[in-house]
Amino acid sequence: MFKFLRRKIRDAEDTIAVPDEQEQKKGVFGVSEKKIEELLWQLELALLEADVALEVVEEIKRKIARELAGMPRKEAREAVEASLKEAIRDILQRSEGDFLAALEGKEKPYVIMFVGVNGSGKTTSIAKMAHYLLKKGYSCVMAAGDTFRAGAIEQLELHAERLGVKLIKHDFGADPAAVAYDAIEHAKAKHKDFVLLDTAGRMQTNINLMAEMEKIKRVAQPDMIIFVGDSLTGNDAIEQAKKFNEVVGIDGVILTKVDADAKGGAALSIAHTIHKPLFFIGVGQGYDDQIPFNAEWMLKRIFEED
Repeated sequence: MFKFLRRKIRDAEDTIAVPDEQEQKKGVFGVSEKKIEELLWQLELALLEADVALEVVEEIKRKIARELAGMPRKEAREAVEASLKEAIRDILQRSEGDFLAALEGKEKPYVIMFVGVNGSGKTTSIAKMAHYLLKKGYSCVMAAGDTFRAGAIEQLELHAERLGVKLIKHDFGADPAAVAYDAIEHAKAKHKDFVLLDTAGRMQTNINLMAEMEKIKRVAQPDMIIFVGDSLTGNDAIEQAKKFNEVVGIDGVILTKVDADAKGGAALSIAHTIHKPLFFIGVGQGYDDQIPFNAEWMLKRIFEED
């Protein structure tokens, strides 16, 4: 992840280390404003190429500019990567979220509503979440709220059987709000801890389907709404999260397929741009391969050696 960024950093360090002809004539030994601008331009292009959101890029540039201003040229060259790493660390740390801590003070059953577009890995993320909660000693009910695709109901049913979790489902084409209602009532009657509510993978531009999602929210009154985004879609995932946040409100994010993402911009940007925590990231296909997001873990992945 971000392996090409390391090469860009080397180029940027060379840029800042070599004085131009004018600087040599003036005897400038520190880093000039012009050189900092050249450096920041190279880093901006590299970060945008990595699908980092523009507002995140701008924040990183501001932090680096402050670090390098007035620094001797030799020290500045050595400080480029450290400054970039520290700027990214700060953003990642502010993105960290604690899923269970966010539910403190709420009453059981905790109703968690999952939203996102088709293909983001939402249904699988719900199964992984159920597995995570079971390992923590909690009980779960899953609700097959994606009634627009028979395959989605079957997929969740298969996961429920594997995990030994109760699945509440209706027929294909049924009212998803009714599925949510029945799942919550079942959880109350059976004293279950969590209701994990799947929803149809709506495109964020479909007004009618987004309005239906608002109806599900009114009926279910979820304690938390989690957006599930595909890291491989880069800035598309960020724009999707923004739209879902506008329509139904998002309390946190799960980012899938992080292990397959060679760029990493979505992991760096998504929580920061919508000002919501990143709770979990998907790093594989197994039930254990959805891990709590950790800034230092991600930073290590970003700056790993080629």
